Amino acid sequence: MKTDKFTLSDPVQFLALGFGSGLIPKAPGTFGTVAAIPLLLLCSSMATMQYALLVGFMAVIGIYICGYAAKAADVHDHPAIVWDEIVGLFITMFMIPLTWQTILVGFILFRLFDIFKPWPISWLDKHCHGGFGIMIDDVVAGFAALACMHLIY
Repeated sequence: MKTDKFTLSDPVQFLALGFGSGLIPKAPGTFGTVAAIPLLLLCSSMATMQYALLVGFMAVIGIYICGYAAKAADVHDHPAIVWDEIVGLFITMFMIPLTWQTILVGFILFRLFDIFKPWPISWLDKHCHGGFGIMIDDVVAGFAALACMHLIY
């Protein structure tokens, strides 16, 4: 899918494109999720409430960020828009001690839920539109992966 309508010099598109990671032609969602890991590590010392507020803010502002980028590309949920994957991984890792093992398991679980979209994720993906539609399936995938993480750990 063409990415020529995006510009990294636009700060909103820069965020929506996962700092440029979404522009990688193969598996942009996976690379967008990888781009979340350094940010996740930077936030690892935050208190639980601060982290929760940050993730809530990221999710809400993500509706605007993703909607804005989708309008710029003139394509709903363009694969290069990966802010939703960043938020999804942040949700997945809520209250999970960060080690390379937990990050790897969380990464895999989130990507599996995001790629295969079991119900209700698939329903949300098909029936919700705009920035909200771009965000909601990844938010729910993040919560599904979070539930699995808490069962495991």
